[in-house]
Amino acid sequence: MQNLKIAKVAVAGPFLFPLDYLLEPETDLLTIAEKTAVIGGRVWVPFRNKKIVGLVMDISESADYELSKIKAISEVIDVAPLFNATQLGLFSWASHYYHEPIGDVVMTALPKRLRAGEAAEINGMQYWQLSEEGQTKTLEDISKRALRQRALFAQFSEGQLKSESDLNAELENWRSAAKVFTEKGWLETTKGPCLRESVYAPAPNHKLNEAQQSAVDSVIASQASQGHDKTQFKAFLLEGITGSGKTEVYLGMIEAMLKQGKQVLVLVPEIGLTPQMVSRFEAYLQTRVAALHSGLNDSERHCAWHLIRTGQIQVLLGTRSAIFTPFKNLGLCIIDEEHDLSYKQQEGFRYSARDLIVQRAYQEKLPVVLGSATPSLETLHNGKTGRYEHLHLKERAGLAKLPSLKLLDIRGEKVQEGVSRPLKTAMTTHLEAGGQVLLFLNRRGFSPVLMCHDCGWQATCPSCDANMTFHMTSQSMQNENGQVSGYLQCHHCDEQMAKPSCCPSCESEEFVNVGQGTERLEETIKEWFPDKRILRIDRDTTRLKGSMAELTGIAQRGEADILIGTQMLAKGHHFPNVTLVGLLDIDQGLFSADYRAAERMAQLILQVSGRAGRAEKAGEVLIQTHHPEHPLLTTLIKKGYNAFADKALQERQTALLPPYQYQILIRAEATQPQDGMAFLNSLKAGLESYWQQWQEAKLVEGRIDFWGPVSAPMLRRQGRYRYQLMLQSQNRADLHRLLTEMQPHIYSSPLTRKVRWSIDVDPQEMY
Repeated sequence: MQNLKIAKVAVAGPFLFPLDYLLEPETDLLTIAEKTAVIGGRVWVPFRNKKIVGLVMDISESADYELSKIKAISEVIDVAPLFNATQLGLFSWASHYYHEPIGDVVMTALPKRLRAGEAAEINGMQYWQLSEEGQTKTLEDISKRALRQRALFAQFSEGQLKSESDLNAELENWRSAAKVFTEKGWLETTKGPCLRESVYAPAPNHKLNEAQQSAVDSVIASQASQGHDKTQFKAFLLEGITGSGKTEVYLGMIEAMLKQGKQVLVLVPEIGLTPQMVSRFEAYLQTRVAALHSGLNDSERHCAWHLIRTGQIQVLLGTRSAIFTPFKNLGLCIIDEEHDLSYKQQEGFRYSARDLIVQRAYQEKLPVVLGSATPSLETLHNGKTGRYEHLHLKERAGLAKLPSLKLLDIRGEKVQEGVSRPLKTAMTTHLEAGGQVLLFLNRRGFSPVLMCHDCGWQATCPSCDANMTFHMTSQSMQNENGQVSGYLQCHHCDEQMAKPSCCPSCESEEFVNVGQGTERLEETIKEWFPDKRILRIDRDTTRLKGSMAELTGIAQRGEADILIGTQMLAKGHHFPNVTLVGLLDIDQGLFSADYRAAERMAQLILQVSGRAGRAEKAGEVLIQTHHPEHPLLTTLIKKGYNAFADKALQERQTALLPPYQYQILIRAEATQPQDGMAFLNSLKAGLESYWQQWQEAKLVEGRIDFWGPVSAPMLRRQGRYRYQLMLQSQNRADLHRLLTEMQPHIYSSPLTRKVRWSIDVDPQEMY
């Protein structure tokens, strides 16, 4: 065959490398509608008895398989590349580093509609608006019993366009009402731009203080020697205390990049932060900003992806998955709250967006800024060893001052629903002075344990080794007497059931609620302060799209006196009226089996504390604890986060833990307890055999520790028994080389038919 060409195509599935497919230019097979396959473009390929979408990673003249077994590409989708060579290189690096099939990496990088083979271009989206007839109608024309129709009609004004996302944010179950109005001719659909023009708020004062301007200058100056058309990789750690104005620094950097005609990628940890940040960025920069996160529908995600790829929008603000978005002219990468655990994907392709954004900046020769008030120990270590340039913001912006932090020793103290008398007294004082109070309890629901008062029976999850949490208010269920009895929910598998009317063990009807959650705390606070406005913000109260922004807006405007919430309130929110923060239960972080627990506890304490005293009013933070003399806790409170981090790093170095060692965690789960353990024991034997052979041949130096296999801290979850094997070494290359050598044997092992298994490189959780 003349001009033989082989396309290396990444497809979803357990394939460590791209699959070979035949290009046959002399036939009409690949020239349908004059389309030619290109590297970085999508194609339809035959796979078993169906056609699937794949991405061409390379085109070669050699094949890895016999030509007689290689099938030809069915159809070309893209005539121009979606990803350039550098971006494809990032996918290959991620596949190799995380030991993930290349096709699964590629499919993670593509929006859902593109994974289904739809066109890369997007011309617009569907919108609803009042028709001419609809504009003549009023609420009086709608039956008072048709509550859903009245609610939908009230959302529209003359000429106003509403997208699917708009309506989802404003109403539940609106589609049936929209169908009725469309059939009546009151509503009509139209095509509009996939991202509407924004109405920018007035531009704020762009004046940065000296420390902020110095940080901006350091990043921009690192590129000055290269000229406007060339950039170079350099990583910066921007450590700024809460309220120091890190966002203003980001905006200053972005503004400088936009003047050079460059695009900017900004990662944020939470979906809830994106709407307010988009508005803030657009007001400051006076330009459109695209958002990309899982809270958007497929069309909206496709739209943002397309506008960034084609250079129609210069700034992308997104969560974890935005790291893979192709840019036309990327000039700067920023990751806010770089320490946040949400940047680590915990299912499927277990990548770290923090580490990938650094690798992307390195490959594309760009500056990257990692910002946090409480940097992760790994990032701080990189700053101390000179891999990252360390920038500091040591004072709060404007007139705001750091709040005072105080430990409340509650040993022997009378505690009502988790609140000690000193904290309750402080709440009264601050409320009388006109301040807001924020109570932090990182446990939602009414109580974590429902127990029988007579026999001690506890409500446990039938699928997990965990108690079910009792919820009183949202989604409440009624018993046979018509009384609201609440419901039980497992916070690990989300299974729900009604609260039993009597104990399944002894048939007693007397139950006690052990421990407290945010619902129970809210109920108690209402009894203590009946004249105060109380706002609870947790996963249960923010289920609806847009509800997080609505509730935080209420808090920011001072329309609530007491805020109660979980860690959702800890990140990035500006509550200018909060003068007292009370942390109710932080002791579990001091004695956890997870060696990262103390670090996470310190970060959470300071992040939550940062909500106090952000305006001109002085702030106070009270931390309840049964261990006021714990060395890490006292170091944090008396000397600050850096002193705490230094002490924690010393402990890590002594214990031979990251960042001084590298880890890979292999997990296995199965419906039968013996299967997961058998799989990991077999894998461990193979790994140890390879390692011993290399040592005998003197191909390696140093050592690799094999820990386990052991059961996971929660053995049974969602009905499956879970085990794990830890690999650790001071030599990262040896660790990855060993696993790469063994990985093909894992896929071919008959034991894999009985287990689900995963490889977690640089694991952040041991659950």
